[in-house]
Amino acid sequence: MNSNPDRTASVVRLAQELIRRPSRAGIDDYGPVLTVFEDWLAARGLPHRRLYDDSGGAVALLVEVSGDRPGPWWALDACVDTAPYGDEAAWSFPPASGDVVDGWLLGRGAADSKLAAAMFCHLASDLHDRRDALRGGLAVLLDVDEHTGGFGGARAYLADPVAHRPAGVMIGYPGMDEVVVGGRGLWRATLAVHTASGHSGSSRSTMGAVSRAARLVGLLEAAELPGGGAEFPLPPKLSVTSCHGGQGFSVVPDLCELGVDIRTTPAFGAGAAEALVRAAAAELDARWPAPRPTGITPVAAWPPYRLSGDEQPAAALLDAAAGEGLPVRAKTAGPSNIGNLLAGEGIPATAGFGVRYEGLHGVDERARLTDLPAVHAVYRRAVLALLGADR
Repeated sequence: MNSNPDRTASVVRLAQELIRRPSRAGIDDYGPVLTVFEDWLAARGLPHRRLYDDSGGAVALLVEVSGDRPGPWWALDACVDTAPYGDEAAWSFPPASGDVVDGWLLGRGAADSKLAAAMFCHLASDLHDRRDALRGGLAVLLDVDEHTGGFGGARAYLADPVAHRPAGVMIGYPGMDEVVVGGRGLWRATLAVHTASGHSGSSRSTMGAVSRAARLVGLLEAAELPGGGAEFPLPPKLSVTSCHGGQGFSVVPDLCELGVDIRTTPAFGAGAAEALVRAAAAELDARWPAPRPTGITPVAAWPPYRLSGDEQPAAALLDAAAGEGLPVRAKTAGPSNIGNLLAGEGIPATAGFGVRYEGLHGVDERARLTDLPAVHAVYRRAVLALLGADR
């Protein structure tokens, strides 16, 4: 490992500044944290610009390093918005601390993913100084619309008419033991279950919408799903994630809405998920009729994806980890990530290789800094290999 203590210290200082500018998704103004990046990049002469959504709000900062020789472009991606703090009284240090204690960087975003963002900026700076040796180019996407679930930064990047479309993306989520090379997709819908309303004390027997919805939940959870296989190791999964209906005690409600989340696989995709839900709704309406049929409103669908071990950029990242002596394995993840969005655009992506961590999205988030030199070396080796440059 080619460790550089000065560079490591510089990465940590930048990450500390970022953590001390709160950027909770949907809560904080992203201007201060983006300004920290812009000042740092401008001081080093790195080309960068903000990306905006359709409403004119800033959703990302894009850094672009163009090599002097022709070739494909690759991208590093790290989110800079964060999860909320939760119960601040439960934290043992301020959520926006940014302090280093016993080898840990403390604060919300330390793990997910301000330390990775700081590291990626330093990689871009290193490459900018040796552009004559590079084929193609490197983009660094600093996303401030990731934790909202909208992924506005990634969407704006892919829609930008000026940006070079990447041949692949490496996403800097934390976790040192695995490189995520795939993930289950998803199909989500809202289900509207109807009945006739009435008084809860009426002498007439009335099945309310909540009771009908409970029967629908039973039908959904009893549905058979296929298992996993060698090509895609995880099975699909159905979850009823919300139930809203009724108010008070005197009225039997005429509407109850369910949220359904189905994690999909290549063998059980969005079409199969929707067909399962529609079949369950049709059975409900046939067995327990109501004045209106059950309504189904799809709200989101992402495809599953999985890269093979020899497919880029997975191969470069796994080879780089092996070259640095790290026992890293490829993993197909249960949750979805930006890789699913990119897969829908035909762009291969990895995720989930970074420093070890604690408290992700929870109390006392922290990132282990002793891992940083090795993680930095792996990404540097991988990027140089993709860009056709010697180490």
